[in-house]
Amino acid sequence: MKEHLFEEIVNALVEAVLVVDSSGKIILINNEACRILGLKKEDVIGKPVLGTIPNTRLHIVLKTGEPEYDKIQNLDQKTIVTSRIPLKSSDGSVYAVMAVFRDITTVQKLAEEVTNLKEIEALLTAIIDSTHDAISVADEKGRIVLVNKAYTRITGMSPKDVIGKLATVDIAEGSSLHIEVARTQQPIYNARLKVGPARKEVIVNVTPLFVRGEFKGSVGVIHDISEIEKLASELEDARRMLRHVKARYTFDDIAGSSPKLRVAVEQAKRVAKTRMTVLLRGPSGTGKELFAHAIHNASDRANNSFISVNCAALPESILESELFGYKEGAFTGAKKGGKKGLLIEADKGTLFLDEIGKMDITIQSKFLRFLQDKEVTPLGATKPIKVDVRVIAATNLDLERLVEEGKFLADLYYRLNVVPIVIPPLSEHREDIPEIVKVVLMKLNQEYGRLVEGIEEDALRVLMSYSWPGNVRELENVLGRSMINMEPHERIIRKEHLPELGQVKTHSTIIRTGKLSELMAEYEEKLIRETLKKCSGNKTKAARELGISIRTLYYKLERYGIE
Repeated sequence: MKEHLFEEIVNALVEAVLVVDSSGKIILINNEACRILGLKKEDVIGKPVLGTIPNTRLHIVLKTGEPEYDKIQNLDQKTIVTSRIPLKSSDGSVYAVMAVFRDITTVQKLAEEVTNLKEIEALLTAIIDSTHDAISVADEKGRIVLVNKAYTRITGMSPKDVIGKLATVDIAEGSSLHIEVARTQQPIYNARLKVGPARKEVIVNVTPLFVRGEFKGSVGVIHDISEIEKLASELEDARRMLRHVKARYTFDDIAGSSPKLRVAVEQAKRVAKTRMTVLLRGPSGTGKELFAHAIHNASDRANNSFISVNCAALPESILESELFGYKEGAFTGAKKGGKKGLLIEADKGTLFLDEIGKMDITIQSKFLRFLQDKEVTPLGATKPIKVDVRVIAATNLDLERLVEEGKFLADLYYRLNVVPIVIPPLSEHREDIPEIVKVVLMKLNQEYGRLVEGIEEDALRVLMSYSWPGNVRELENVLGRSMINMEPHERIIRKEHLPELGQVKTHSTIIRTGKLSELMAEYEEKLIRETLKKCSGNKTKAARELGISIRTLYYKLERYGIE
């Protein structure tokens, strides 16, 4: 009866129990121990513990008589914590050893998950704190539960001022968007509010948070308008500074000695000494802006402003305000204090109007009045301002046809066409290509830090046999791409370095033209992607293949968003 009761008690324990006698044989094992070990009682009772129980140390404790408490042990896919306790007689000899252990696999996994969650929480907090925009998170009732460091910088309120409080606590003027989103569960974009003690004006976007389809709160992103306005002002200043770039080129920078090109250069040199309006004509990419720089630098205005404006790049309303300026309050959104027009800023200097054929006809008539009277009337003003500006215009369009179609004012055409200078397309003076290539390579070496010394005869013959529909600009792009195809140690462009020009003998291929920096970046990205694919994603191998350092490759991967 006692033995049966003892067995029931041992089997009722939540811990596993296993006992061996002084000879190391198993004399007791309860149900929990059998479950954890995956054994049956009848298969182990009376068997030696060593060889029957995996990873056992009971035979060691039997020998040493020293107990072992709370030891972690791995059994296949399970983790257990065990204590091994020697049972001693009155004379101190060990007559049995008992092991008490528990399966902690689930507990250990939960602990690891908690640790991972804490790490993820710390990572997310670091990410949120690193963003420049202020972020506030509210729960489903509209109470603030989290804000980042930028929130304090913009609103002036610390986390302890707002955490746990309704999202009205930081609103100085306007209604709480978190509470509105909690009510409607719909996002709100570009709302203007004033926040914090300083009543700072901000733009706020708030979006609802859903977890498994259940609304759990909202996230607000707060933009400081004062910073946006400052950036817009800096951008405007930068744009204007770019237009004020000093004319960099002179007639010495115009490469070529063919008859057609020399005629254009001689005409430009003669007119540079006068104050006459100049019209530069020729296809896109022939170097009309280069001629404009050279004319300005050869004139008596060389030490004054040279302002360049692309008429096709600006909408009608912006081009008008840029050229003529405006008074404060002249129109909605007008800058406080007004703005000086580029015609006024170019006083005593030169204004270069590129692609003048794209100028809207309403601005043409106002510009015609300026050419006739040499006066500028800013938008919103009544009193004209006298200016002394030399105008150089450029176009690749057929102005005569535009006049016939009523798209270009005849009077403006005659005013501009006083001294027309026709710049020939590259296909009409291909004998200048060797000299042009030499100048372009020097420019590209400086721009990209390369040491390309020249081009071999076979490659030059390919360039000489091509029709160059994109003119000198296209030639620059081709040479730039050739430099990308060269190894860092190579100094001479060879035929295999040239990009595909198509069927050069038929003169039918048109290479896409555009800004050299953009086309080179596009080609570089394509080359990196293809090399990575070829190297099966091995970045070290790809860097070696491209002839660049691994650090440079990682920089370029980040720049182009390549994973």
